[in-house]
Amino acid sequence: MVQSLWDNAKASELQDGLAQLVYRSNIIGADRRVCNWGGGNTSSKTTVTDFRGRDIEVMYVKGSGSDLATMKAGNFTGLRMDDIRPLFERESMSDEDMVAYLANCMIDAKHPRASIETLLHAFLPFKHVDHTHPDSIISLCCADNGRQLAEEIFGNRFVWVPYVRPGFTLSKMIAQGVLDNPNAELVLMEKHGLVTWGETSEAAYAQTIKIISEAEAFIEARVNEAKLFGGAKHQPLDADVRRSLASQVMPTIRGAVGDAKKMILTFDDEADVLAFVGGTDSAELSQVGAACPDHLVHTKVVPLFIDWTPDATDAEGLKAILKESIAAYKKQYEAYFERNKNEGDVMFEAAPRVILIPGLGMINTGKSWSNSKVSGALYHRAIAVMRGATALGRFVSLSENESYNVEYWPLELYKLSLAPAEAEFSRKVAFITGGAGGIGSETARRLVSEGAHVVLADLNLEGAERVAGEINEKHGEGRAIAVKMDVTSEEAVMAAIAATSLAYGGLDIVVNNAGLATSSPFDQTSLKEWNLNISVLGTGYFLVAREAFKLLKEQAIGGNMVFIGSKNSIYAGKSASAYSAAKALEAHLARCVAAEGGEFGIRVNTILPDAILQGSTIWNGSWRNERATAYGIEPDQLEEYYRKRTTLLVNIYPRDIAEGIAFFASSKAEKTTGCMLTIDGGVPAAFTR
Repeated sequence: MVQSLWDNAKASELQDGLAQLVYRSNIIGADRRVCNWGGGNTSSKTTVTDFRGRDIEVMYVKGSGSDLATMKAGNFTGLRMDDIRPLFERESMSDEDMVAYLANCMIDAKHPRASIETLLHAFLPFKHVDHTHPDSIISLCCADNGRQLAEEIFGNRFVWVPYVRPGFTLSKMIAQGVLDNPNAELVLMEKHGLVTWGETSEAAYAQTIKIISEAEAFIEARVNEAKLFGGAKHQPLDADVRRSLASQVMPTIRGAVGDAKKMILTFDDEADVLAFVGGTDSAELSQVGAACPDHLVHTKVVPLFIDWTPDATDAEGLKAILKESIAAYKKQYEAYFERNKNEGDVMFEAAPRVILIPGLGMINTGKSWSNSKVSGALYHRAIAVMRGATALGRFVSLSENESYNVEYWPLELYKLSLAPAEAEFSRKVAFITGGAGGIGSETARRLVSEGAHVVLADLNLEGAERVAGEINEKHGEGRAIAVKMDVTSEEAVMAAIAATSLAYGGLDIVVNNAGLATSSPFDQTSLKEWNLNISVLGTGYFLVAREAFKLLKEQAIGGNMVFIGSKNSIYAGKSASAYSAAKALEAHLARCVAAEGGEFGIRVNTILPDAILQGSTIWNGSWRNERATAYGIEPDQLEEYYRKRTTLLVNIYPRDIAEGIAFFASSKAEKTTGCMLTIDGGVPAAFTR
C-alpha cells in the first residue's frame, strides 16, 4: 500500500516555496505506484519580485521532459498568472498556439519549455496542484465500470472527466468540472490519472496519498489472487534456468529487432512479471492496449506476447518462435502505421519495446540501457493497472486511432527532436578484456564518450568494478559493467559472454586486449614460460574471439573485433621468443577470423603498439626489469630509451591505442578488415614489409 513519505523535519528546513515544490515532487516520484517515470506534473502558485521590483503572482510548474523523482528547481517553469488567466475565457486553442502563448508568459527564457498540461494547473483556483498516474486510480479509470465504482468510493467528492488528449480543452474541462462541484476534492481523468490540490504543499501531498489509499483499499478488497489474469496457466522456470535461457535467446532477439537500428536489451523476471506472463488470460489482455498515454509513448500500443510453453531445454525452439513472432509484430505495426498515419508522419522502429515470454519473464528494448529500463518500468505499471482493472471489471484502453495520435503527437515528436544526435557508438556494446588495465580502461572511457555501453572483463574484478563505477558516475547508470574472467578458462569466457548478453542483449565490439609478458633468452625459456604466453596470448585470444564470433553470427547484424597485438607481432624481440611468438599468433589469428567473418559482416583488425608503460600492470611487474636487463639499461631509463628509438621521438600512451581501437570500431573503418595498424611512434625494425 502507498505510504506518505512526507518528512516534517526535512520540509521545515525548506523556507522557499519552490524548494518545497521540489521536495513534494521528488517524494511523489519516488514511489512509481504514485507516478510513472517521466509522467505527472506538480505546481505551486506564489508571489515573486520581477525585474522591475513589482510583486507578481507566478506559477511554478514542472517543465517538459523531466522526471518528478529526480527534478531540481531548474526543471520548473515560472509563468505569470496575470497573462494565463484570461485564456480560460477562450472557447478553444490549438496545441501549437498554446505552446507559443505560454512561451511569452515565462518569467525567465532559460526555464524549460512549459508542459502541455500547464493550463490544467493554472485554471484550477488552488495554490498547490498535483497531477499523478497512480496504479490504483488508473485501474479505476481503465475499468469499464470505473465511473460507477468511483461513486462507491468517493461519493460526490470527485469530478469525472472523459478521455481527452492533454491540452487546452482538457484543462478547461477539469477546471469547469471543479467549479461546478463545490464538494470536489479530486478529479479522475478517464484512462489517464488523478488531479488533487491543497492550500499548502504538505496538504496537497497528503490529499494525493489519501485519495490513492482509498482507491487501493477498495481494489484490494476485491482482488482474488488465485484468479488474477484468469488464473495461472504456466509456472515460472527456476531462476537459474530463466537467466541461462534469457542469455541464450537475447542475441537472437537483438538481431531480430535491430535490423534497422540496433537496440540495447534488458531482462526482467520480477514476481509481478512472472505472474502476468503465466496467466491464462494474459496473452489476450496484453493486446487490449496501453493503460494510459504516458505508458504508450515508451511501450508502444501493445507488447509482443510469445506463444510458448515453458521448456528449459528448448532454447532453439524458442529462438525460432521469437524470430517469427518479431517479424509478424513488425508487419502488424507497419499496418497500424499505414491505417492511422497523418501527412508527414515518419514511422518509428516497428520492433516491439516489450516482449513477454511465459515462464521466462520480460525483455525490453531501447536505444540505450536506460531507455530499455524505462520501457520495462512502465510495463510494470501496466501490469499493476491490469491487475486492478480486471479485479474491478473489464480492462479497457484507448481506441487504436487515439493511441496512434498519442504515439505520433507532434508535441511528443518535438521533445524527441530536442534530444542530442546519436553518437558514433550509440546503441553499441563493447566487450573489453583486460578492462581494468591501462589500455582497457582508457578504451572503455573512449568508447563510452561516444555513446557505447561497455563490459570490462578482467581477472582483477575489483579494478574493473572501479573503472565501471567511474564510468557510470559520469555517464549514467548501466553504461558499464564489470565481469571477472580468466581468458585461459573456456568456462569463464563463455560465462562472461553470457553475462554480456544478459546485461545488454549482445555485443558489437570485441577488444581482445588482456595479456601478460615475460622475457628470457631463448635457451633459458622454460616450457612453463612458453605455455604461459601461449595460453594467455594465444589460447585466451582464441577463446574470446570464438565465443564472440558465435554471438555475432547469432545476432546477424555484423560487428567487429580489434586485437591488441604488439610490435613484436612482426618483429623478433630480443630475449622474448615466447612473448613474440604468441603475439605473432594473435596477429595471424585475427586475419584468419577476418577471412571467415566477412560474409557475416564481422570485421577483425589488429593494432600493434609498443612499450606502453603508463597504467600498465605488465610494465609494473617483472617485465620492466627483464626488458631493462635485455637492453643493458636501468629500469627507470626504459621510457626514455623507448622514446629515442622511435622515428617520431615520442612515447606511446593508452589513449593513443584507444584512439586506434575507436577508429577500427567506427563507421570510418567499415570497409576495413584483416588490417594491422602500427601505433609505436615509428620503430623502423617493426615496419611492415
